[in-house]
Amino acid sequence: MPEVWRPYFLSINGPVSVTDSVILNGETATAVAAGLCTPEDAKVLAGRTDPQIINESLALTIQCTATVSNMGRRLHVRNMEVKSAAFSSHHFTKVAEGE
Repeated sequence: MPEVWRPYFLSINGPVSVTDSVILNGETATAVAAGLCTPEDAKVLAGRTDPQIINESLALTIQCTATVSNMGRRLHVRNMEVKSAAFSSHHFTKVAEGE
């Protein structure tokens, strides 16, 4: 069985913490992206030309952006559903109490 790989993220400012943001800080984003590459990825990238690496990097950026955007949409919809359910529940309680 292969050794378990555990990424860690180290930026120029030190380890990336839970309060750092990949959206708001380029150094954090770079550290996280670099930390996501496994040793096998490094071997694969070593055999690629600069244009290939750039194209694959752009493709990965687009995929990540789409994923984050989809997560944002889902969270927004869920938030609206929760607010709607809370409003309906509150409204139903008031009607049941005769207000």
